[in-house]
Order: sequence, then C-alpha cells, then structure tokens
Amino acid sequence: MFQEFPKMARLTRECVITEKIDGTNAQIEIVDKADADLRYVISVQENDNSDDLYMLAGSRTRYITPTDDNFGFAKWVHANADALWSLGEGRHYGEWWGHGIQRGYGLTEKRFSLFNTARWSDDRDREKYPTDRPACCHVVPVLYRGLFGPKHDENMLAKLQNEGSFAAPGFMNPEGVVVYHTAAGVMFKKTIHKDDEWKGKSQKESK
Repeated sequence: MFQEFPKMARLTRECVITEKIDGTNAQIEIVDKADADLRYVISVQENDNSDDLYMLAGSRTRYITPTDDNFGFAKWVHANADALWSLGEGRHYGEWWGHGIQRGYGLTEKRFSLFNTARWSDDRDREKYPTDRPACCHVVPVLYRGLFGPKHDENMLAKLQNEGSFAAPGFMNPEGVVVYHTAAGVMFKKTIHKDDEWKGKSQKESK
C-alpha cells in the first residue's frame, strides 16, 4: 500500500519553554460513560439533559484510585472533585509534586501543576479559553515563548540555575526545562544535571 512521506514542520516557529518540575506524572480524565473504565471512577457528575460524566485519575502508566494510589494523587482528586469538574471533558496532564515526592521543593504540601499553558496560564488567550483553572490547581511556569532558537534552552537552564525554581520560588535546585515546539506538536526535555543519562525503566512511576 502506498504511504506518503509525512509533512515536516518548519523549525523556526513558536516554541514554549516551561520549567520541568521533578515530581511524578499525573492526569485527570473526564469522559462520558462509554469512554470510562468504570473500575477506576473517582467521581460522577450527573446531568439531566445529557450523559453523565465520569472522573478518573492516573499516573503516567496506569489508572489509580484512593486505595491503589501514587503519592496520594487519587485521594487529592477525590477530595477536590467538585472544583476539578471545571476542567471540562478530556485528559488533563500535569505534574504531582511537592512534599515527599522527588526533590520536594521545600514544600509542606503537594501540588498539581497542569502542563497545558496555552489553556490554563494566567496570560492565556482568554477569548479562546475563558474558563479559569480550578483554584486547587497550578500550572507549570512559562520561561520563554517565541521563535525557536538553538540557544533558548541553554539560556533558560542558566536562568533556572541563577534564579532558582519559578514553580517554588526560593528553591535553588530546579530540575530543568521542557521545550514544546508548537508547529511540530512535540516536546523535548533537558535537565541541568545528568542530561546525557537515560532514565531507565526500573523507576515504577517515571515521567
């Protein structure tokens, strides 16, 4: 069967560089019954004029529940479900981080920071995305937004090294950056230390 060569995105297009937070990957899924794995439902939103919606929580590799959890994320989703419904239908990816997870960042609590800065950051296009993120959620800090360039990632790493974490101001051991190339729709990560090392599959909840 003939298969065409895929189109290539132009490199000199917008990119968004965010701080890479050292926690554990997490997601909140809000779907209708037909798309929900009912074994893992955490909350249900009943709608009179349409199908009910189901809320599930996940780590990077699996669904989780308050009784089979990953650093307490499913318990947090259950406790904050009323607010989290405002995220809307779909999958909402983010980092679950803070006290007791990886670097900890000097926090006494855990936080969930959404990855989709275009939709949830304070400086987003509010005509396109009028809904504010839930008060219980954070969003990963945007360090740079503009045309992709070969030195932007290094400049932002240096910024983190010199100024510390933007997600947790005052914490001087941040992890690195994530570069999202908008035209290609792909992400790349770069860490301040040990960037040349491969993160092995031995870590149960790697990101």
